[in-house]
Amino acid sequence: MRQRFVLDTTAITDAGLRIKEGYESLCQSAHEILDLIALARLKLDISCYIPYPSVYGELLSFLKRHHCDESVFVKLDTWLVKKTPNRYEVKIPAAIFYEYIMVVRQKMNKGRRLAEEFIWESSAVTSRILNEGEGDVEKEVGNLVSRFRDKYRLAMRQGILDSAPDLDVLLLAKELEAGVVSSDAGIRRWSEKLGLRFVEAAKFPRMLREYLALLGISSRSEISEYEEEKEEEEEKYK
Repeated sequence: MRQRFVLDTTAITDAGLRIKEGYESLCQSAHEILDLIALARLKLDISCYIPYPSVYGELLSFLKRHHCDESVFVKLDTWLVKKTPNRYEVKIPAAIFYEYIMVVRQKMNKGRRLAEEFIWESSAVTSRILNEGEGDVEKEVGNLVSRFRDKYRLAMRQGILDSAPDLDVLLLAKELEAGVVSSDAGIRRWSEKLGLRFVEAAKFPRMLREYLALLGISSRSEISEYEEEKEEEEEKYK
């Protein structure tokens, strides 16, 4: 059975992946992973998809911000299949939708309680400073706000789908009956709920290398050899 994978942005950009693989930069990570994807496409008929334009645009912005060279963008457009998920035809079980609403409701309640705690703490800090006449209200409250943002983000975003690109990854994988490659906890959780194969972003390069190793393929030079052979064949028919 032909293997297909749908990539989230983190399949290329994940910091944990770079550390595990020893990549020094995001651009090097993109180069190396796209080379592996190219080899897998040519030698193993494995196709890697990216939801378009949502996830593709997100990844493009990451690479541009890190000033990656033009070859990375060429590889991105060559070896990743850009496809928009069919949002009107893909069917999601009502039980999944129901459970997701319940999870979001729980997150909202947790966020509300967290906000209340910080409001009380902010009030107490302000009263103490005003009564004692010592300290900087703006600085102290600013520190509280910063802490609140971090905790609120963790409480609200962990384990849920919090963006359209995240949802597009699942919809496209469901449509294609493909595996999902990501390091996002929310995407992982709901991939499993939908019965989709899930591959950790940090493990994806090693998985492809293991497949390729069985064919005796281990380097980027294999692509060059393939391209040279193809050019020679084309020359014969001119």
